[in-house]
Parts: sequence; C-alpha cells; structure tokens
Amino acid sequence: MSNLQGTVITWLGHATVLIETARGTSILIDPFIKQSPTYPKNFKLPEKLDLLLLTHAHEDHIADAIPVAKKSHPSVLGTFELVTWLAGEGVKNTVGMNLGGSFVFQDVTATMVEAKHSSGIQDGDSIIYGGIATGFVLAIEGGPRLYHSGDTCAFSDMQIIRDLYAPELAMLPIGDRYTMGPRGAALATQFLGVNTVLPIHFGTFPFLTGTPDQLKKALEDRGLSGVEVMMLQPGESIR
Repeated sequence: MSNLQGTVITWLGHATVLIETARGTSILIDPFIKQSPTYPKNFKLPEKLDLLLLTHAHEDHIADAIPVAKKSHPSVLGTFELVTWLAGEGVKNTVGMNLGGSFVFQDVTATMVEAKHSSGIQDGDSIIYGGIATGFVLAIEGGPRLYHSGDTCAFSDMQIIRDLYAPELAMLPIGDRYTMGPRGAALATQFLGVNTVLPIHFGTFPFLTGTPDQLKKALEDRGLSGVEVMMLQPGESIR
C-alpha cells in the first residue's frame, strides 16, 4: 500500500499494533508488552491512547491491557464477556461489543468481525470464559480501511468481510501451531481481496515457525505475487 493518507501503523511484535491516524487518533491492538520477547526495547507508547482493541482473551493478547488502560484511559473495546471481566479488575471506559457491531470514535469506526479461535482468561490455574475470539475492521475517515484478524485460521466467510468492509490492508497471523501458517494466510489474503499484508504473530516463540518469506512464496503459488508483504521489524512503521 503506497499511500496510507497520513495513517501510521507500527508493529510492536507478536500481534501488538499501534495505529495513529492523520487526525491524531491513537489505537492500540492486543497489548503484549512486558512479557513479550519481541516487543521493541525502549519503545514508548503515546501518553494518550484513544482506543484499546482486544481481539480475544488469551494472555499474549491482553497481558498488558489493565496497566495500559489504567495509565492511558482509552475506550477499551472487546467482547461483552471480556470487558465485563476487565471492568471488575478496575478498568474504566469499557465498550462491550459482539460480531457485526461497530463503535465510532471521532474519525475511526471499529467493527468487530468473526475469527476462528478459542478465547479464555488465565486466572491462576483456572481458565475463565472470555467470550469468543474476534477480529476488527477499522474504517478511518479520509484514510485506509484496515483489518486485524486476531488469532484465526483461514475461513471462507472472510469473503463476507471483503464484501461488507473492503479492507485494503490486512494484519494476519502466520506463525502456525496456534493460528494459521503462511499457506493459510495466503488463502485468507485471497478471500479478503487485500493488496497489502502485514504479517503478525510469528517468531515470538520458537514454535511460531511461519515467516514472511514463506508467506510471499505461498502468495506467489496462488498467483498473488502482486500483493505487498510488509517486512517490518518490531518497532518499525508503515508511513
């Protein structure tokens, strides 16, 4: 994607992504910071975050949700079950959502969409139901339409996301084992009809073995060599 119309997307390792719009709205997705081996050292989040989006309740996606929310006071978007638990932990400004629903904040419309994955909150030795796993589509006024799939496999109803929301850039997991690998992400790219992919959820741990180069090869095998794969290091941005 050659023109993001002033939007800046910064990959912060694993599935953590910071998005800043041309009008100054700051969005953080799936904060995995202190425990993440790949979060860029010395990277400082903006003092003020407007939106905190949580795709599902697994620890590697919400580990830092509570401290980030209490420090930066964003609106916290997630499934009803997940944000109800967060509210019980003292998080303010929670916004419960479910599939197909949207939340508008200034120049951003965030829509919750389907993912195929599990979701549970680690509470000591127990797992608490955290609602379903989801993704988000972000429609930015005067800017691009972005899709963060959360953790998922490829599924044919991604074509519904294409038809309803027409995302231009997709943030897709490629690590394998807990999500789809590169071949699945290539099929997801085809279903979505996007022309740019930011690979996420790979390389954080040794068992997440998928790579961006493997994704590029899988796209070529599907006749999608024109799709741009953003080869970012944690802390680097698409501007």
